[in-house]
Amino acid sequence: MALANAEETADKPEAQRGKFRDPDWTVGGDRRASVGLDTLRTLWFNTGTLCNITCRNCYIESSPTNDRLVYLTADEVRGFLDEIAEEDLGTVEIGFTGGEPFMNPDIIAMLDAALARGFQVLVLTNGLQPMLRPRLKKGLLGLRSAYGDRLTMRISLDHYTRQLHEAERGPRTFAKSLEAIDWLSREGFKTAIAGRSCWNEAEGDARAGYTRLIAERGWHIDPEDPLALVLLPEMDGSQEVPEISVGCWQILGKSPSDLMCAKSRMIVKRKGEERPAVVPCTLLPYERAFEMGATLSEAARADGGMFERGHVKLCHPHCAKFCALGGGSCS
Repeated sequence: MALANAEETADKPEAQRGKFRDPDWTVGGDRRASVGLDTLRTLWFNTGTLCNITCRNCYIESSPTNDRLVYLTADEVRGFLDEIAEEDLGTVEIGFTGGEPFMNPDIIAMLDAALARGFQVLVLTNGLQPMLRPRLKKGLLGLRSAYGDRLTMRISLDHYTRQLHEAERGPRTFAKSLEAIDWLSREGFKTAIAGRSCWNEAEGDARAGYTRLIAERGWHIDPEDPLALVLLPEMDGSQEVPEISVGCWQILGKSPSDLMCAKSRMIVKRKGEERPAVVPCTLLPYERAFEMGATLSEAARADGGMFERGHVKLCHPHCAKFCALGGGSCS
């Protein structure tokens, strides 16, 4: 996908061989698209990549053995929350993802730290045994009692049928996820579902299937609300995707502000590193070329390579498949 006028192409260098290599130019020689941060609406924390299960197409390859991102601590989270206040960044939402967030021993303290400061808090969880342990259920009930609907629990339920959900998540995961949503709904938590749009199923058909399941279980979830039932694009890395050039905005009928990295950043802590780092989004935790600095202030000024004064150059297949073409957003 490429669209360029004569003025744009006049000074193009010869494109490097292979896609997603040159930060400034696509393989076809078109100027690469980039996205600036309009406002830091959502700050994400990756609590660590360890997970209790291994999914077929996990966005960041979480598993019981993947500790490439180590556990964040509550004090590290508080440091970034302090920076939001000191810099008056206008952030309204704090998101927690993994791995499985409820494997991190500080998860309840981290959630409390964000909620106590008035943020909306979103937790992405598989809803399996880590979350359902008695100690964590007790902690969650305390947070719900103190903060009500400012805490949203989003459970990964990849499909409304056991067969397709377990094709992604593995055997005996469907019933446990239903049990988790049953408990959250019964206890009055604000609850959402994250499904996947990867079975050549029309969105209307998918929402109709979830509607039936939600009605059968008596969950307090509106399947027509795109924030209550989020259908995420599939992330099959074996599929070929086009690069996104500046001209693609017109072709797609989109603007840079429509993408997730115009509104969010994520904090990760890589194994062996002393400090956490800021990266553009939840999908790019490993590539050091996308590291923006150790603080939010540094990230806003990131320059060179994949960044230009804090603008993110869309030089990764995930930028094209999930965000620009798939219309996906984690919040």
